[in-house]
Amino acid sequence: MAVTAQMVKELREKTGAGMMDCKKALTETNGDMEKAIDFLREKGIAKAAKKTDRIAAEGLTAIVTKGNEAVILEVNSETDFVAKNEGFKTLVNELGEFLISNKPESVEVALEAKMDNGVAVSEHINSAIAKIGEKLTLRRYTIVTKTDADAFGAYLHMGGRIGVLTLLEGTTDEAAAKDVAMHIAAINPKYISRDEVSQEEADRERKVLTEQALNEGKPENIVAKMVEGRLGKYFEDICLLDQSFVKNPDMKVRQFVESKGATVKSFIRYEVGEGIEKRQDNFAEEVMSQVKK
Repeated sequence: MAVTAQMVKELREKTGAGMMDCKKALTETNGDMEKAIDFLREKGIAKAAKKTDRIAAEGLTAIVTKGNEAVILEVNSETDFVAKNEGFKTLVNELGEFLISNKPESVEVALEAKMDNGVAVSEHINSAIAKIGEKLTLRRYTIVTKTDADAFGAYLHMGGRIGVLTLLEGTTDEAAAKDVAMHIAAINPKYISRDEVSQEEADRERKVLTEQALNEGKPENIVAKMVEGRLGKYFEDICLLDQSFVKNPDMKVRQFVESKGATVKSFIRYEVGEGIEKRQDNFAEEVMSQVKK
């Protein structure tokens, strides 16, 4: 497979490694991005892969709660200027209210559904597009249900750039649930606990750490012990309950939650635009083209 400049650029952004090292890694792995990341890590060139895709689209996340139901949603716009527009914020809230009241099974179903005024959701969004002048998109949402004995934690960071909705079972302490949501917004764990990490992912990380240690020249008789220690640190990085609590680093999130007599049932974390490829504008060229007119 031919290695392109775009592939090298993407690998550099994910790992922070040099251009030639990235090109060699992609060549050695026949263009497989994940294997190239592992190749660089095994050689000690990249300490860790940046798992978050480039933040591309603008917009807002929002959370609406009603009794024992809550919805977290993301609506995208083309620019951050529109994301701050009151008309756009109104649209986001209207969509949140519609979703929690009607609970459509997918975005596609939601767009075809009728609002209280009889207008389809897609048409309602189109009306906002006509007023605001930018493409607007309902990208995703998740509806969560709890019991009277549980608590939602809703937290929006930077006015909605990041939204987190947590569900704690066994407590009605919404402040505690929100504290956990704030932690998740800041640290971005992938899982609640180690039990959720697949054997395949654990084995892959163990292999990378083993090769890394051997390439560092560590004696084989101590490599296994070193690897298990480093694997424990890896779990701390990706598992919520193993992480040091941001509001009190002397305790783990697990200890904080247990002190409330609770367990973490679920969490959803949306970051605006994550995983969407951003349009590459050359603003210098754009300005010069305007000057020349």
